[in-house]
Amino acid sequence: MRGPEPPAAGEPVAGGGIDLRAVRRRVRLALVLSQILGGLGVSTAVALAAVLAEDIGGSEAVAGLASTSSVIGTALLSLPCAALMARRGRRVGLTSAYAVAAVGGLVVVAGAALRNFPLLLVGMAAFGASNTANLQARFAAADLAEPLHRARAISTVVWATTVGAVLGPNIAGPAGRSVAGLGVPETAGPFLWGTAVFLIAGGLLQVLLRPDPLLTARALARTAAGDRRPDQDGGGRRGDEDGGGRSLRAGLAAVTDSAPARVALAAIAGSHTVMVSVMVMTPVDLGGHGAGVELIGLVLSGHIAGMYAFSPVMGWLADRIGRFSVILVGAGLLGCATALAGTADGNHAQSAAGLFLLGLGWSAGLVAGSALLTDSVPQRARAAVQGFSDLIMNSAAGVGGALSGLVVAQAGYGWLNLLAAALLIPVTVLTVTVAVRH
Repeated sequence: MRGPEPPAAGEPVAGGGIDLRAVRRRVRLALVLSQILGGLGVSTAVALAAVLAEDIGGSEAVAGLASTSSVIGTALLSLPCAALMARRGRRVGLTSAYAVAAVGGLVVVAGAALRNFPLLLVGMAAFGASNTANLQARFAAADLAEPLHRARAISTVVWATTVGAVLGPNIAGPAGRSVAGLGVPETAGPFLWGTAVFLIAGGLLQVLLRPDPLLTARALARTAAGDRRPDQDGGGRRGDEDGGGRSLRAGLAAVTDSAPARVALAAIAGSHTVMVSVMVMTPVDLGGHGAGVELIGLVLSGHIAGMYAFSPVMGWLADRIGRFSVILVGAGLLGCATALAGTADGNHAQSAAGLFLLGLGWSAGLVAGSALLTDSVPQRARAAVQGFSDLIMNSAAGVGGALSGLVVAQAGYGWLNLLAAALLIPVTVLTVTVAVRH
């Protein structure tokens, strides 16, 4: 079920005499710093995205299209980013994603200055590449991690997003005021800051993410398999010789051939879809029951804390009691979250508890599912599989987020939670069935 694994800490990288323990520390530092910056850039801008869209679009009805465009961009850019990483490694793929996001931020600012709504949406789609980079970084953390510590490595990178995600909304105001006098709406200021932050994050990765973790892991896998022929470029790649194994078609085949990988994909996509579908409509429900902006912000802050702050706990559990068990724990937490939120009916404390558990369940599903996905496919197909996973994850969540408003409008917030909980049933059944066999 697993390809050859990296050697234990302290062993040299094949042909390079590099201390693997030191390489792991350097990779972890680079990814943590970039995640903090990436989370900061995203959350600073997204805090005012809907307000900016409403201003430029001229209607509340189009306010949600900014976030929708960003989600679509994240999904569509997942495959090209994964394909680039499969060929050139994590450093090139992640820095390219941040570069696209930086350009997207500039396009958003241009669209705002020109009051051109279609241009604004194009910029938001490109801006979504920042989330592509943030999501793919968790897999970069797993490339060289010891198998027994793989989930913890993933969870550390997920946790790092907490810092930026918490700080971002708090500096959105100063970021907006910083563009006063430049002929740009204040609500576009955070996107200009986001561009700068993404360029810094990409620069850090370009400098610090050496040697490349994915290419190094491939070199180690070949050494473990007894293939000691030198690489064509000295970086862990041998050109087209085994490139077919890294194609996106091969990635899909790898998932099809592995039942645990299918469980992992279902857990990741299911957890993310349930979380997004419920979360995007919670502020509307809270506002309809008399909650003010400050209270809504507090509830969402608790939700974000559940998503990121406790991810190291989920990583530790996934390594300790197993990936399947934590996926089931996540499904249980998400089920409890939908039950609490869906029956709150104006009880703001109950809504807050539900949203916190919603974030916690998402964290369990994402961390354990990502570790299981990496465990379950051959080394050379991992980048392609991981990109395919993020495409499915974001596409499903985009559909769920788009339909959630219709469900609430036609049936109510309680029904939305009930339908979200129903999505967990096939995930749970599949997980239990495969876990028993393995």
